Amino acid sequence: MRAVHVTTPGTAEVVELDDPTPAPGEALLRVRFAGICGSDVQTFLGTQPFASYPRVPGHEFSAEIVEINGVSDRFSPGDVVTAVPYFQDGTCYACRRGLLNACEHNETMGVHRDGAFQELLTMPLDRLHRADGVDTRDLALVEPFSIGYHAVRRAQVAEGERVLVIGAGAIGLLTMLSALTRGAQVWVADVVPARLGVAVSMGARGTFDLRTASIPEAVASATDGDGFDVVCEATGLPVSFTNAIEAAAQGARLVLIGNGTREVTFNQSVLIKKELDVLGSRNSREVFGTLVDLLERGAVDVSPLRTRIVPFTEATQALEGAAAGAGEDLKVLIEFPPAP
Repeated sequence: MRAVHVTTPGTAEVVELDDPTPAPGEALLRVRFAGICGSDVQTFLGTQPFASYPRVPGHEFSAEIVEINGVSDRFSPGDVVTAVPYFQDGTCYACRRGLLNACEHNETMGVHRDGAFQELLTMPLDRLHRADGVDTRDLALVEPFSIGYHAVRRAQVAEGERVLVIGAGAIGLLTMLSALTRGAQVWVADVVPARLGVAVSMGARGTFDLRTASIPEAVASATDGDGFDVVCEATGLPVSFTNAIEAAAQGARLVLIGNGTREVTFNQSVLIKKELDVLGSRNSREVFGTLVDLLERGAVDVSPLRTRIVPFTEATQALEGAAAGAGEDLKVLIEFPPAP
């Protein structure tokens, strides 16, 4: 089979590997679509501290079951599935308390272990989620969708609440969509007009172009000066964190999704004065089934996010382009060839 190898930071190539063999309790999968994520870009650039090389990137994907090693009453060859790409040790303090997404020794596909940018891979059956009648391109978006949905659940977003999402990348827009499924009113802020347009088309109550609009103006126009009940920060930039604090209402919840690498300077007395709940959100936990169900029922439409699809033969160029910041694509999907 063929796979995309990041051989060393900054260098990716398509290589030939032996077909994997599923162990007992595993399935052999043929990948259909895989999304390029920010962590894949970090692995490619060498800025992901947990990646070792060579490494096959990718943790957002849809696939078809080729064979199963063992007996399963849930899955059969030919089923279309996606999979939870995080692996836990099951024994650390976080895992013992059920916080599997925050496992102290978490291993994520494409970072700590090889990922989905390969034609075939094996996965434990207990990580698979079958989807009936779901477009396999949309199914590849379940993992990034789960990031936003977990954050919204962490923030306990409720019906009728006013929510601001800062950042209109794929994760930010899927966070917006997650809040909408809970009946919230959602505004989105960003500096890219095209992405704000997508936010409106997907149901945003309103948007703010932060190149021209200030946070006080956003608060005034959307909430009559009250502030937002929940603010979701989905960029990881220091200015977005301080903007989130400023946009939050008294007693609001602020959930941090963007994985920032720079220190933030702020006056902690503002958190005290507003009595804010500041929450971190990492990976996701026990939400894949919910999201597959939403897709199966047609309750959500994630298709506007898949802005470009490239064939597997162009996977390395697509990864290089993403690392160079080329274009305004929200989500680039790699399409894998069908079974020979």
